[in-house]
Amino acid sequence: MEPKDTIKAQLLDSRDMERMLQRMARQLVEMFELDEDGGVSFGLVGMQTRGVFLAERLKKIIQEVDGLDVELGVLDVTMYRDDFRMRSHQPVVKETRIDFDVDGRHLVLVDDVLYTGRTVRAGLDALTDLGRPASVHFLVVVDRGHRELPIKADFVGRTVPTLPGEQVRVRVSELDGEEGVWLVDHEDSATREGDV
Repeated sequence: MEPKDTIKAQLLDSRDMERMLQRMARQLVEMFELDEDGGVSFGLVGMQTRGVFLAERLKKIIQEVDGLDVELGVLDVTMYRDDFRMRSHQPVVKETRIDFDVDGRHLVLVDDVLYTGRTVRAGLDALTDLGRPASVHFLVVVDRGHRELPIKADFVGRTVPTLPGEQVRVRVSELDGEEGVWLVDHEDSATREGDV
């Protein structure tokens, strides 16, 4: 957690996260039909940073359970955000790597928290710069409400209504050394990564 966080509740632990990702992987496989060659008709695109690890886990679950190889991409939307120039610090641009053709492909954007909708809007802009997907769906671990744009997730792990000043922290072991989802009060309630 951040130094200024006051934990109000742990919403999910590591076992809850694993069950949720298993369920979401099932939903993905059921939603998208196999292509004519018996392969997967969709690709996963993890949004930097935690969305990348979540997408990798979904890919692994689908591979282990169904024997299907889902293509995986990594997307950084820093330069596409509409608040890019308003930030007081210089943002760090991370890797974007999508090694498959997005044209005509069903894509699933994966992120940790849906809040204002601005990050996923930036993700849509970034994807359309890369090609013209057949469809784009959105998968998120937590939808906390308070949308500023008309955006919704197609796959939601958990909906958590929040109050002003509250934030949701999703932590993944690969990056954070701990696993779970927490509801916190944060002194500086400005929008930050992992809560947009």
